[in-house]
Amino acid sequence: MLDGGSYVLSFSQISTTVTNFYSSLFTSQGISQEDVSYVLSGITARITQAQSDSLEARFIEEEDFKVGHCKGQKVVDGETMPLVLEPVEPNKGDDVESLLSALKKNKNWFDDMITKNSAVLLRGFNVENAEDFNEIIEAFDWDDIRYVGPAPRTHVYKRVWTANEGPLTEFIYYHHEMVLIKEFPKKVILFCETPPPEGGETPFVPSFRVTERMMEEFPDAVEEMETKGLTYSFTALSKNDTSSMRGRGWEDTFGTSDRAEAERRAKALGMDMEWLPNGGVKAILRSKNLTKVFDGRKGRKMWFNTVVGMHGKEHSSAKMADGTEIPENVVKRCEEIIEEESIQFKWEKGDVLFFDNYALLHGRRPSLPPRRVLVTTCK
Repeated sequence: MLDGGSYVLSFSQISTTVTNFYSSLFTSQGISQEDVSYVLSGITARITQAQSDSLEARFIEEEDFKVGHCKGQKVVDGETMPLVLEPVEPNKGDDVESLLSALKKNKNWFDDMITKNSAVLLRGFNVENAEDFNEIIEAFDWDDIRYVGPAPRTHVYKRVWTANEGPLTEFIYYHHEMVLIKEFPKKVILFCETPPPEGGETPFVPSFRVTERMMEEFPDAVEEMETKGLTYSFTALSKNDTSSMRGRGWEDTFGTSDRAEAERRAKALGMDMEWLPNGGVKAILRSKNLTKVFDGRKGRKMWFNTVVGMHGKEHSSAKMADGTEIPENVVKRCEEIIEEESIQFKWEKGDVLFFDNYALLHGRRPSLPPRRVLVTTCK
């Protein structure tokens, strides 16, 4: 109760009151129960969205950010993905210096929002280039982590690299960044320097939702994979091949052309290596988990693997650690579930997108050129 005797309803009370009213109204008009349920689900979703935005906005310094929206965002388990943050007023406070000041001032809160919402999108701040992007990253106290993986990438500026330079015509499948390596990044941050004219979205998936649905549909298979663990293998050439989205050579990956040194560095990352006659290498990663639980994420089991992305492919494989094959129907259905749970929006020039790599899988849709998205990975 507020001063003067007025009452403030909770969002739960508002939702119940509104849905009860419309349920009675629609039923009295002879509308079927199925149609009533469909309409009410939409009303409840809108109220949930309002609740989420209200709670997020409550902790934002009004002079620094306002909560925005983008087409394609979703509310998942009460969390808005992505949380969109914009300048409070157009053409006021939308320069990079103002943004840097706001981020430094609110860095702990911003970090918490990444964990809470899994994805945070900065939009409308006139971020122009790799130098601006690097300044944003360095506004935080996040340590850099070197990328290790098959994607061809080029160093651009300080902590900034190109994202996967594989052909834009190809779909890069959903993955947690560096999921197979002992030390993987906590955050993946992307900057859109040149948005594509068509396609090229960076879809992402709440990982815990995949685990939940796979456990519902394939409890025995999930339990078997959890118990036995997983083993992966993939092959890599000696030199980079940018005609392939998995075309990074082992020399670039390990930063050396010396085989003995490459083996030592691979071992430190948890890989065994077998040399191939063509100068390439087969890397083997053993006894990997199917899921992981990370602190501060509501005890959720993340689908922290790359079974779908590597199973039965030309240059890679995924099996249970004892050599048992993963059933094809399980892999196929998992692929469908991941796509069904995906979230995406259209890139705009200057967008900066922060991913919680512990919580999200992400990929890349095919696109028309040009498209230039830069990336950095942080501990």
